[in-house]
Amino acid sequence: MKKLFLFLLSICFFNLLFSQPYNPEKIKKKAIQYYNLAQQRAIEDNYASAIGLLLQAVETDNNYVDAHLALGSLYANLKNHKNSIKHFETAFSLDSNYTLDYKSPYSIQLAAEGDFEKALEAINDLLSKKPPKNPTSLEKIENKKKSYQFAIEFEKNNPDKNYVFAPQNVGSGVNTSEPEYFPSLSIDATELVFTRRVRNINEDFYSSKLNGEQWDIAKPLEGNINTPQSEAAQTISQDGQLFIFTARDRRDSYGSYDLYYSIMTPDGWSESVNLGSNVNSEQWDSQPCLSPDKRDLYFASRRLGGFGGSDIYVCHLQDNGRWSKAENLGAGINTAGDDQCPFIHVDNQTLYFTSNGWQGYGENDLFFVRRSYGNTWTKPKNLGYPINTINDEGTLFIAADGVTAYYASDRNDSKGSLDIYKFELRKDIRPFKTLWVKGKVTDKKTFNGIQSTVELIDLKTKETITQVKTDESGNYLITLPVGKDYAFNVNRKGYLFYSDNFLMADKSPDSTYKKNIALQPIELNANVVLKNIFFDFNEFELKPASQVELDKLVQLMNENPMLKIEISGHTDNVGKPSDNLSLSMERARSVVNYLIKKNIDAKRLSTKGFGETNPIADNNTEEGRALNRRTEMKVISQ
Repeated sequence: MKKLFLFLLSICFFNLLFSQPYNPEKIKKKAIQYYNLAQQRAIEDNYASAIGLLLQAVETDNNYVDAHLALGSLYANLKNHKNSIKHFETAFSLDSNYTLDYKSPYSIQLAAEGDFEKALEAINDLLSKKPPKNPTSLEKIENKKKSYQFAIEFEKNNPDKNYVFAPQNVGSGVNTSEPEYFPSLSIDATELVFTRRVRNINEDFYSSKLNGEQWDIAKPLEGNINTPQSEAAQTISQDGQLFIFTARDRRDSYGSYDLYYSIMTPDGWSESVNLGSNVNSEQWDSQPCLSPDKRDLYFASRRLGGFGGSDIYVCHLQDNGRWSKAENLGAGINTAGDDQCPFIHVDNQTLYFTSNGWQGYGENDLFFVRRSYGNTWTKPKNLGYPINTINDEGTLFIAADGVTAYYASDRNDSKGSLDIYKFELRKDIRPFKTLWVKGKVTDKKTFNGIQSTVELIDLKTKETITQVKTDESGNYLITLPVGKDYAFNVNRKGYLFYSDNFLMADKSPDSTYKKNIALQPIELNANVVLKNIFFDFNEFELKPASQVELDKLVQLMNENPMLKIEISGHTDNVGKPSDNLSLSMERARSVVNYLIKKNIDAKRLSTKGFGETNPIADNNTEEGRALNRRTEMKVISQ
């Protein structure tokens, strides 16, 4: 920007001496003296003094066009857009031909204020009267025009007149005179972890705890994760046990920037370990983001074979505990430009990133995509003004509520350079509000914690939304996006699977869930309730949503080829006992018929209908009757 301003000043001075649109000889000599001194102060980076001298110049002679143009440029450099616009417009009013070259920087100031229609008018005026002869300059002007047209069209198609963009500085507990950036938040929104550039040299990780409405004074992360070298751009697993970040020029690195991981110990974060050659390359690898189930690692890389500058890649955690080879997310997301800063929300369905390759407002804009059926992504959508501006936009972190976003900016009320701010997202660009379920999985007989797999499956699409493994003690945390109906399954070889459901398509609860689960070892007479077998009222035909549970039952039978089971149906006490008995038997047969169609030997299956004779809850309440309407599975031989 400094070079641009000096260039504009040199044009002004050249025009002052040689051009004739207005007569420089009529400019008062004292005003010219102030102008010359201002030019010298600008060269010395003393912008405040330069502005003061230029203001004296126009006060001495308000017809001094070059001084107004210089003020427009200097105020633009200081992001004082309103004053910049005022002085540019004063210059235009004094001589519309002489000032044509400045319609481009003037348009930028208008766009910075969100006045894209007026910015487009300025660019069109320049192109119609004095288009640049240099092809590169002309291309830049044309690109500005496209950006302004995009902004105008976006506002027409995305009208939300009630949305207010009002970022709030998170306070002096987090922000200092040094740069703070890359914010990340714990799932319960009580801990904020971020990168701070200490003494403007070394990047380290800091953490602040929420105390009421304020953030406590941030402290360096405990353990061995911070070093005398720079570490930045972190992601933390939702259970708080895994930390992945970027480090530069380490002895064990594959390239200049590599991704490393650290695990939580009783003494804090462990010494970091390189993620290996499946993840890292000889080029720049950075900006990691971990999915809530810790199975997908998204990051940006400049490795060879991509679509352009930096692309977004993903690695998948394999059953052996290692990461798969990095996969490019493809042309639906990556472009010939720079695509980077991926952030996957805890809903595990909404991905945000920055790009200068997709059409936007000028530089790097924020976009988002949603995972659709078949594990594909929707077309990127621009987050729109004023979240996106004509400047570069950086990383974004969105809390589990799907409403509160955090980002780094150097706004007017910052404590220094970059500070961390929070703001409310516009409704149409929000991810799904996400609660969570946490608890412990134990052996039903020994009460000891056991490792197992916990899954959340969309009952409508049959797709697995989240899959996590418990730790060695059986503890788990799984995210629960609101707005869909889910099957909740817990599996471990040698045990009957546990099933439950969260029916959240038509309701939006605010509470989280604690669910401790005792898995039943596979043994004679062991039984479980199949909670995701669904029938319409007084019907025995299986509803499509039952398929998720039924396929889990098929898997159990295939993994245990000697297993024989009994499927039993139960009803509440509404209606005639004989009708209920018949209905329960038919429902049990429907389940068995499904298993037979999936090649499970009929000799391994039997059915029984109990009607209303074996209640497990009070039939005098709707909640109790719902529990009594159930399908059970019992081991009769193994």
